[in-house]
Amino acid sequence: MQHVDPGDTAWVLMCTVLVLLMTVPGLALFYAGMVRKKNILATMMQSFMLCALATVLWVVAGYSLACTAGNVFIGDTSRLFLNGIWNGWDQAYTIAAGTKFAQQTTIPESVYLMFQMSFAIITPAVVTGSCADRMKFSALLVFFTLWSFVVYDPLAHWVWSPTGWLAQMGIADFAGGTVVEINCGITGLVCAIMLGKRLGYGQENMAPWNLSYAVIGASLLWIGWMGFNSGGAMGANGRAGMAVLATQIAAAGATLSWSAVEWYTHGKPSVLGAISGAVGGLVGITPAAGFVLPGPALLIGLLTGFICFFTATTMKRKLGYDDSLDAFGVHGIAGIIGTLATGWFAFGPLSGGAAMGGWHLLGVQAIGVAVTIIYCAAASWVLLKVTDLLVGLRVTREEEREGLDISLHGEQVF
Repeated sequence: MQHVDPGDTAWVLMCTVLVLLMTVPGLALFYAGMVRKKNILATMMQSFMLCALATVLWVVAGYSLACTAGNVFIGDTSRLFLNGIWNGWDQAYTIAAGTKFAQQTTIPESVYLMFQMSFAIITPAVVTGSCADRMKFSALLVFFTLWSFVVYDPLAHWVWSPTGWLAQMGIADFAGGTVVEINCGITGLVCAIMLGKRLGYGQENMAPWNLSYAVIGASLLWIGWMGFNSGGAMGANGRAGMAVLATQIAAAGATLSWSAVEWYTHGKPSVLGAISGAVGGLVGITPAAGFVLPGPALLIGLLTGFICFFTATTMKRKLGYDDSLDAFGVHGIAGIIGTLATGWFAFGPLSGGAAMGGWHLLGVQAIGVAVTIIYCAAASWVLLKVTDLLVGLRVTREEEREGLDISLHGEQVF
């Protein structure tokens, strides 16, 4: 039997903490710095509360549905309420044990489930960027409870469980191009469209209240993403090292390309643009991090920064939807770019030959992208309709004008 490796365990534990850092305080500060002053606490509250809610949902059923063997579509019920987690608590965990797809790790199951939990936490938190300033807090809690079980858990099983149907097809998604990024981008777009535009959108000044908060948040995201994109190696090894290197290079490339095109287009490179570009690059390299070499990582970063500048500005303006903080324009679009790029640039030896770039893998990646878009859009639409029937989706006009800090939480920043 494989023994627990202290080094691998320590590394994945550190990666888990880094991913949690991305949500609170990283994403909380990043988003809060980009909204108006009257909504800053409500925006932070969304990330903070979703961290708590997603944790409990993961313990109750999420982990079992997403990560146990089950069938090709969903996990089984063997780990509901973490049942049986005490068996072999100090032994190395085998993913999909008892099946022909079994994968041996060198870390305990508690560490594996915590690492996976951190992704289930940050994904819904990212979605809130699309519905900022206008969604009921009760609606947020109801929708994401349903969404976690109906959308996130099945998708995570399809892609990351060895028994999932996309995994068996050979999809290459190292850290969540489909499960996290395209998922939250498409869900965010559906939320933005169904909620409607913010009052005064396009007519009133909706400039960020405190970009310094956003810069601090983006910096924490950049650092945390090193764990986000490398923990999937399940150990302190060469693949994890390459994933960290690819992540840094892509983030830098996207920061420069977004700033360069903004400088050329608008005459000045903005702080908001630079941090948005960095996030775009981090998203773009997410599915590719454990599959590509430094050269392609730089290309992915440059490409995502360039394209996301236009999708978050020109495209959004022309199509007329109010994706408040660009969850779709950055996360959704960059996730699509990175997932497809992985299909072409994957360097086989990094995955032991499991993922070799070329036309075949590109086709598999394209299927994964299409399925994610269709399923997430359709399911999110249905769940938002259900939520609207149960508690309503949007605050009143008076509450929105007053600000969500006061109207929803009875507090404000002075």
